[in-house]
Amino acid sequence: EESMNTVLIQEVVRFNKLLQVMATTLHDMIKALKGLVVMSDTLETMANSIFNNQVPAVWNAKAYPSLKPLGSWVLDLLARVDFVQTWVAEGIPTSFWVSGFFFPQAFLTG
Repeated sequence: EESMNTVLIQEVVRFNKLLQVMATTLHDMIKALKGLVVMSDTLETMANSIFNNQVPAVWNAKAYPSLKPLGSWVLDLLARVDFVQTWVAEGIPTSFWVSGFFFPQAFLTG
């Protein structure tokens, strides 16, 4: 049980980092689109990626490996976050979605 808690904590930290980067960059993009801040190269690249249904590179740098287009990637992210939230709220699940982990090797080791 202790090793599963370690895996859970590691997963929560990784998801929180990704979600924080997403929230910050989306907030910055909204400000840039309103003209409140200068549109940086990073934000412009991100906007182009979103327009082209691709996961922005700034998010991909903090995310789990995936080749999905943005729409499917977001749905997958929501499912992964829901899995982790359920684990936190209800305790160790009876079955695990191994491919839903950021780092499945840690789970398999634990």
